[in-house]
Amino acid sequence: MCVKKVLFSLLLCSVSGFVIATPQIQHWQSASGAQVLFVEDHDIAMLDVAVSVPAGSSFDTLDKSGLAGMTQAMLSLGSEGLSEDLVSTGMADMGAQLSGGVDQDRASVSLRTLSTERVQALSLLARVLQHPAFSADILNREKTRLIASLKEAQTQPEFIAARALNQAVYGAHPYALQPSGDIASVATLTVQDLNNFYHTHYNARRAVVALMGDVTRIQAEAIAQQLTGELPVSAETLLLPEVQMNIKASEQRIPHPASQSHILIGVPGVSRTDPDYFPLYVGNYVLGGGGFVSRLMNEVREKRGLAYTVYSYFMPLKQPGAFQIGLQTKKEQADQALLLVRKTLANFVANGPDAHELHAAKQNIIGGFPLRIDSNRKILEYLSVIGFYDLPLTYLDDFTDRINKVTVAQIRDAFARHIHPEAMATVIVGAPLESTAGAENK
Repeated sequence: MCVKKVLFSLLLCSVSGFVIATPQIQHWQSASGAQVLFVEDHDIAMLDVAVSVPAGSSFDTLDKSGLAGMTQAMLSLGSEGLSEDLVSTGMADMGAQLSGGVDQDRASVSLRTLSTERVQALSLLARVLQHPAFSADILNREKTRLIASLKEAQTQPEFIAARALNQAVYGAHPYALQPSGDIASVATLTVQDLNNFYHTHYNARRAVVALMGDVTRIQAEAIAQQLTGELPVSAETLLLPEVQMNIKASEQRIPHPASQSHILIGVPGVSRTDPDYFPLYVGNYVLGGGGFVSRLMNEVREKRGLAYTVYSYFMPLKQPGAFQIGLQTKKEQADQALLLVRKTLANFVANGPDAHELHAAKQNIIGGFPLRIDSNRKILEYLSVIGFYDLPLTYLDDFTDRINKVTVAQIRDAFARHIHPEAMATVIVGAPLESTAGAENK
């Protein structure tokens, strides 16, 4: 009987468009104005909660780069009437985990707690999120730590390449600003800066609360209000400038003593809500997102042994996030590898995948989809993304069907609109100063 069940499961997984049980998402707006997305699940006595706000690094300024990241980091380092030690020991005593992060678009604070400890854990999270202390002493300590980290990072070829490419792709657009900031700007951050940023961007009406786990709908409604009811309320509308999609071709060769060249190629790519998202997603899986089954890996590593790994990806954001190709290779073969990557990309943009590549990509993506929603934390992140980017509540239900409907023509058309191989930014950290690959592409 067990063998039959296994064989039946495998048969289901081999059929295109097989049914996957996706979580039932409930959605409402709390009294505070926050958007709430909730999945009720009593199988495990755990609750995962995340609160996201549009307070990412794109809302920094050049002279205050790193402010968004520092503001988010300081939230868990003490609140009004609650010291840093009391926050950390309080969470530890309950076995709860407090975390968060910042990207270009959003800042978030997350909590994972046992159901039996949720009342105390949520009370602590509510205080941290809504009544931060922003202690001057702790700020100075964290600035010292971050500056030391940035000094170390600035010696690493990966960091140098990523920062240079981001600036080349986005120019003066706020997406060019690093969430970590830079040494000079971090040194200038003050408590007043943090308070101003917090009260401007941690807005209840723009917040998204995601809840996943062992609570009822009524309990979830109370929790969402508890976590956002005392957030600042501002009528100010915060808009980012449009990303300049058509950039000029550029190439930077940055000396570095590393034994290998670190190569990055990029261009503004796609937003979260772009109609071309799914054709680009599937197409990129064929190009460089599918690991050892991708075309870049086959051409660069398998056929010629020019790199251990090579990849490509789209990073969808509110505005078009970057499309990037990356690899590392020996310095003496950097130009050869770069030229090959450019030719492979140009061929893919011109012709798209073949039918076999597309079929294999669909099977791999659809077959791997259950692993994307196999834990509460993964579902929680999807809830946050769906709410923050105003995606349909049926996004997870529709995912495999949208993938399955992508055609070769759609991929070719989408790449032709978004990716222009002759007009991309290239950064080579640790490369010969003389370029043969660059000359052939100018």
